[in-house]
Amino acid sequence: MRIALFTETYLPYINGVVTHVKALRDGLEKLGHEVLVVTADTKTRRHYIKDGVLNCPAKTFKKIYNYGLASPISARRLILLKRFRPQVIHIHNEFGVGLSGTIMAKQLKIPLVYTLHTMYDDYLYYIVPKKLVPALKRISHYYMKFLANKASALTGPSQKVQEFFDICGAQKSVNVVPNPVELDVFNPQSVDKVKANAIRAQYGILDDDILVSFCGRLGREKSVDVLINYWAKTVKKEDKLKLMILGEGPCLEELKELAVKLKVDDMISFTNKVDHNELPSFYGACQLYITASLSDTNSISMKEAMATGLPVIHIHDPLNAGQVVDGVNGFIYKDAEEMYSILMQYKAMTTTQKEELQTSVVNSVKIYGCEALATYLVTVYENAIVEKAKKKKIKSI
Repeated sequence: MRIALFTETYLPYINGVVTHVKALRDGLEKLGHEVLVVTADTKTRRHYIKDGVLNCPAKTFKKIYNYGLASPISARRLILLKRFRPQVIHIHNEFGVGLSGTIMAKQLKIPLVYTLHTMYDDYLYYIVPKKLVPALKRISHYYMKFLANKASALTGPSQKVQEFFDICGAQKSVNVVPNPVELDVFNPQSVDKVKANAIRAQYGILDDDILVSFCGRLGREKSVDVLINYWAKTVKKEDKLKLMILGEGPCLEELKELAVKLKVDDMISFTNKVDHNELPSFYGACQLYITASLSDTNSISMKEAMATGLPVIHIHDPLNAGQVVDGVNGFIYKDAEEMYSILMQYKAMTTTQKEELQTSVVNSVKIYGCEALATYLVTVYENAIVEKAKKKKIKSI
């Protein structure tokens, strides 16, 4: 099968969508399928294909993390796509490139599969002032409904996507496809213990300190401020618990200021941006992963931490239920006190109990490799092709 994957961002840029698309491409190619990635490129003025990637000229969109914004219409792009002869177009974003995929699927009369990765209601404040957010939300919902109705099949990493499309008014079922993990990159054996120990030393983490990590782009939607407030409310210096925040983003400086204001800056470290290939060593320096975010749809960063062996402490999130199972691959908390109780519970475990939990955590994510993701989506593609053919037959009668 020949599949064209449309994404606004791709390598060398790293984010959750890029990681997902790369894993899907790797998995599809391992299964013997042909893949063309179509993406925006702010560094080129012409369309060109290199290493299976169709690069499209784009302008930098500073309000959304400096993403590239490409024109949705391009005769040259369509010519290059026709040469590839895709049987399915799969869009992973909704802007210039995503809309382009929608238009070209119609022009080529082939199925369109649409994966929603982002709960955009949590991100609208990046684009307009607060007072305009309600109006933009209505427009956003209408647009998402439009894209959903154009698609032959919808997918998303969690049940949250179904709820979002229901709110938007799209009357379609979502195929829930959990995010993948690069299991060859993230596993306990990939941890460079020398680097991990050096990281602990660099940030002043003592041998008997329990180091808890969060990794992600530091925007308001990630609720890292909630973690810091909870930490200040419950954790004491003598508990020997430390928090490490991995990543950068628009809220980084205000989060640092909040830690100072709440007098927990000596218990919280900020690493700024961490290269993707360094993440296993950073996770190897930690014992736990924690999140208070309710905006994520099956967080890839969280799964990467789990694959490396870190139990997850996850805030109660009914629409992401089942991703973290108490005592199997982590723990669920509802407030600061429950978070603290879990931290102390983990600290009190014996070495054997911690090792058994780590093994359980790693085993829980082994089913989320690249080929598993690709296998599931091939089924979605095949069903979409069959449904498209049926509709064509009905129209011709």
